[in-house]
Amino acid sequence: MTETTIPMLPCRTSLIDSVVAFYTALGFDTTHLQRSPYAYAVVERGSVELQLYGMKEYDPASSHSGCYVLTEDVDGLHTAFRAGLKAAYRRVPTRGLPRIGPLKDMSYGVRQFLVTDPTGNTIRIGQPISEDPNHRPAPKETFARALHMADLFADSKQDLPGAAKIIDRVLGLTDEEPTPVQRLRLLVLRGDIAQRMGEAERAAELLEEAEAVPLDAAGRASAGDALARLAELRD
Repeated sequence: MTETTIPMLPCRTSLIDSVVAFYTALGFDTTHLQRSPYAYAVVERGSVELQLYGMKEYDPASSHSGCYVLTEDVDGLHTAFRAGLKAAYRRVPTRGLPRIGPLKDMSYGVRQFLVTDPTGNTIRIGQPISEDPNHRPAPKETFARALHMADLFADSKQDLPGAAKIIDRVLGLTDEEPTPVQRLRLLVLRGDIAQRMGEAERAAELLEEAEAVPLDAAGRASAGDALARLAELRD
């Protein structure tokens, strides 16, 4: 016997059409859509099915709902989702609602990105890159540890102020210096956070500083994801 789990996600009733349009941009087919006697939609992409039910007073800004989707081609999906969103919205939305996040390797053995729909549901798309699914111990080195914790705060906890505080503290140290790759990654993540918090001027300063970090060929290869995110944020 084969069982299937189908996530049922809340949706502000008045946003049902924009939510369906969002998933259409990601390559989902709408297999069911009703507006009365209550809003309900079903979208499918391959073996992934999501069901959305309307709630009149649902607040997208305070949403904590979502689900996790495992894939064997996370890079391909990230590229496809970005292309679909750019075609639908004439830009790739990276902050606010809806939005798509950066692709990165996480400490618990997956390479993943987050995509959040117009009503606040966050879908995590991940591909295992390790046979060990457990969280790695936090690094002891100052800047590696800061990156590890800030990533967890920003993406897993979605605690943007907490992540910003971690990065600001280590970037302000005077007795230790990060490697160029560490500095770049810290500045890009901090700039990303500033954009998502609506701090446009601060974000521009951080991203300009990140762009000025000198990297050799090995450093550019190591910082590939951060450089790609920097280009997105500067676009």
